[in-house]
Amino acid sequence: MFIPIILLMFLIITQKDSFQKHFSEETINKLSVANKHMSKTTRNILFFIALILMTIALARPVANEKDHSFKQEVSSIVIAIDVSKSMLANDIYPNRLAMAKQKLLKIIENSKKNALAVILFAKSSFILSPITQDFNSLKILVENLDTGMNFDNGSNIFSTLETTNKLLKDYKNKNLILLSDGGNSNTYEEEIEYANKNNINIYTIALATKKASAIKLENGEFLTNKDGSIVTVALNENIKKLGLNTNGGYINFSISNDDIKQVLADIDKKSSKKELESKKFKTYTELFYYPLALAIFILLISFSSLPKFSNKLSRKKIIPSLLFLTLLNISTDLKALEFDFQTIEKAKESYKNKEYKKASKNYEKVANTVEAKYNLANSLYKEKKYKEALNQYKEVITSNQDLESKKLHNMGNAYVKLNDLENAKKMYENALKIKADKQTRENLETVQKILDKTKKQKNKKNQEENKEDKKDKKQENKEKEQNKNKEENKDKQDKKQDSEKNKEQDKKNKEDKNKDSKKEQEKKKQQEQNKEKSQNKQKTSQQKQEIKPQEISDLEEKKWLEKIQNGKTPVLLKRADTKKEDNSTNPW
Repeated sequence: MFIPIILLMFLIITQKDSFQKHFSEETINKLSVANKHMSKTTRNILFFIALILMTIALARPVANEKDHSFKQEVSSIVIAIDVSKSMLANDIYPNRLAMAKQKLLKIIENSKKNALAVILFAKSSFILSPITQDFNSLKILVENLDTGMNFDNGSNIFSTLETTNKLLKDYKNKNLILLSDGGNSNTYEEEIEYANKNNINIYTIALATKKASAIKLENGEFLTNKDGSIVTVALNENIKKLGLNTNGGYINFSISNDDIKQVLADIDKKSSKKELESKKFKTYTELFYYPLALAIFILLISFSSLPKFSNKLSRKKIIPSLLFLTLLNISTDLKALEFDFQTIEKAKESYKNKEYKKASKNYEKVANTVEAKYNLANSLYKEKKYKEALNQYKEVITSNQDLESKKLHNMGNAYVKLNDLENAKKMYENALKIKADKQTRENLETVQKILDKTKKQKNKKNQEENKEDKKDKKQENKEKEQNKNKEENKDKQDKKQDSEKNKEQDKKNKEDKNKDSKKEQEKKKQQEQNKEKSQNKQKTSQQKQEIKPQEISDLEEKKWLEKIQNGKTPVLLKRADTKKEDNSTNPW
């Protein structure tokens, strides 16, 4: 940048004006009036010196430059999640598998100095991610993991140990965190022997309770045995042996993150860490502000002698006007900020004083941020404007999990006030997925109880209505039978009378009938054949009408479309080879 600046400076300074071209210096000095201010050339020189100093500042001169190297040490951990059907038991809310997924995300958040890999295991083991420190990508993989995938029955922990040994072959100490409800084995002798041979430290976090619980599948049905009895599964405490006999540890799950912190702290103490590639960085003292400050000072000196204006406006009038305009702009901005702050304070005071109408009006004026929209929704809720509050809550879109859980909790309360208990239940469940809150769980339980009561009442009403319908049908059938008997008796009496009358006529007509009987029999046969044909035609037409292609209703079509749209992106799983197959015949 110096070359064009110096060339421009040379051209401007050496250029002569119109007077210097036509008159000599002596005549110009005689004709010119003494100027108290700075000349044009000196001012141009100062401008160019300021430009040169700014260019030097842009080059960022430094001093005391030093090179440093940083070696990062990490310990390797493989996290294995049990995805067998027993993990769908709901003794832990919402189920064991969902809790395991939350624990995995918390391990990723708290493992800043570790390298992680993730395995899913049931009858076989599947690699979700190899050893990595790219925790952002790992979080995306875990969040997109479909926990409803249909894995084979069983819990093959031996295959998990084999996969761990392959993933951590370049590490001295190999750490494995098992998130499981205990598996199917009673001894785990082979697993312990294999882990000790290959220096695998097993840490087990038990994700189950001692109370047996049913396994609820995704279709809402409970898992059953071959005889039709419902399967119930409790914690297999024999899994303690894996952690206690392999230089690892065992701990029961906790709602907080204490279990994860204790396991990671123990791994940090025991395991030897591996050095990654050393990173180099430089330290130095910045010097750019010195030439920049000098350039600003020279600019101020050069601007102190301003040129004359062609529109005959004096400097004294223009400079104060410019200063006034700048001050006016600053003052208006400051007033706007002060007014916003005052309205927020007024809204808070009126909300505290239970003057919710005033609070909502003041929040509407400054509802530009997420927090302001959330406060506006709360004040509308207090005004008992539940529909408007719901619409305002929906506009609160934030990445803050605490604020999101509070929003969902309040939306659930609003749905309860509107007697929409199904949506209230959904909101409470979504809030609990983000954050385990006592008040939210209590609200969910009360809503669930009310829904169960309403279902029972509906079932009772339907049963009573069915009983009444059955009684009415029985009475109708009795009346019909009585009417039939009466008609049959009448018919019998009429037939007897007719038979007696007809006996005499029959004797007379026997001779005539014998002659015509043959013709009548032939006619009857033809009529019967025609009737059979017509009946067959009617049957075939009815069957054609009954056999129609089943059409999907609009509601069913919308449900399927929503499922397709809300489906998560598929995650690639690599199946790991194993020497030991799980031959258990349990349905879980």
